[in-house]
Amino acid sequence: MSRPIPTQMLQQLAEIFGERFSTALAVREHHGRDESPLDVAPPQAVVFVKSTAEVARLMKLAHRFAVPVIPYGSGTSLEGHLLAVQGGISVDISQMNQVLRIDSGDMTATVEAGVTRKALNEALRHEGLFFPIDPGADASLGGMCATRASGTNAVLYGTMRENVHALTVVSATGEIVHTGTRAKKSSSGYDLTRLFIGSEGTLGVITEVTVKLYAQPQAVSAAICQFPSIEAAVRATIQIIQNAIPIARCELLDEMAVIALNRHSKLGLQERPMLLMEFHGTPAGVKEQWEATREIAREFEGGDFSWAATPEERTRLWNARHNCFFALLQLKPGCRAVTTDVCVPISRLADCILATQEDLRASNITAGIVGHVGDGNFHVIVLIDPAKPEERTAAEGINDRLTDRALAMEGTCTGEHGIGLHKMRFLALEHDAAAIDLMRAVKIAFDPKNILNPGKIFASLPAQPV
Repeated sequence: MSRPIPTQMLQQLAEIFGERFSTALAVREHHGRDESPLDVAPPQAVVFVKSTAEVARLMKLAHRFAVPVIPYGSGTSLEGHLLAVQGGISVDISQMNQVLRIDSGDMTATVEAGVTRKALNEALRHEGLFFPIDPGADASLGGMCATRASGTNAVLYGTMRENVHALTVVSATGEIVHTGTRAKKSSSGYDLTRLFIGSEGTLGVITEVTVKLYAQPQAVSAAICQFPSIEAAVRATIQIIQNAIPIARCELLDEMAVIALNRHSKLGLQERPMLLMEFHGTPAGVKEQWEATREIAREFEGGDFSWAATPEERTRLWNARHNCFFALLQLKPGCRAVTTDVCVPISRLADCILATQEDLRASNITAGIVGHVGDGNFHVIVLIDPAKPEERTAAEGINDRLTDRALAMEGTCTGEHGIGLHKMRFLALEHDAAAIDLMRAVKIAFDPKNILNPGKIFASLPAQPV
């Protein structure tokens, strides 16, 4: 149920933010949708902020009037994270886009939360450093923290959880909170940094991020290897990981995804399942990695490696992979995608993907499987006609069964998308009641009026005195 914004608050916002405050329908609609299939009424207003102080001022007003605030980065989330299910204000941080500090000696960078991963890496290009977390979309660093993003490089470099040293966060009451330091480690008090990472805007508004950087590898090589079946590709992946080959990226695309990429990006690939891999290190180390990987691929009837050795070739290849979602959408004009992800222990990955593939065949519905299979994480992108409710029902059934399957294998209902709105029903399946109660208690302690992105992660909270 939408909570109306009092006229007094609207007037104050207009006075404070001027042209950076909007109630125009087009602006609100832009901030009221993401890449999920969910349709929700847009927020009642949008505020474009330029500083932590402005966010704090906005939150003080929101707390005073008990009005919801939904952080908005670049709008690329997949599970309805930014939808204004209870109305309120979308706070757009995209104009907070300054790289504040690069410390080459300590290999850290501090940025405003609206800086995107591509913008940060462009700023680092001449420093011999890079930031490796790559979820595909050119997401904001604040949004990547909020969803605990990972992506294609996670198999070697980890997720946002492992690569953030410190945060600046504005609380529900408008207090500015600093968590962490630039030191590599600390045992000082509760780890608030990791608590905010993955909190999806429900505990605070992230405004600054200090991230860990890495030296640009001396050598980088990318390769495609195609397989006779998805099972062969997945079992080869399991062997690569179990043999401790330090592969930087290992991406699976099923036959449908390869068909989509051929049409969208003109790659000219055989329409068979494939692994798209990348190796980082010294020239000798990279050679050793790919030789070992090639031998494993051959054991599972993998074809010859197709190499992309130059930066231009690698960019073309990875741009095609990152555009896989949109490439699949073009297979069915006018469709929408119900997209989900799970993550399972690497030893159960083949079982989970094969059972999912059988489910898709039985459902007779167009879908693609892609995944960051080096860390046991994969996605199913189901294409549905929005005019046919039965297709949406079928897609959600596939999603339900996939999640049940992953949980039965001691996996998780989401490896990187987050809970948002779309996966709330799975939270209680993965965690016991005591754990859910603790999570709710944290939310209430941080946000007693439930104004920070309400209706996400938990559908409702116990009423609190205001």
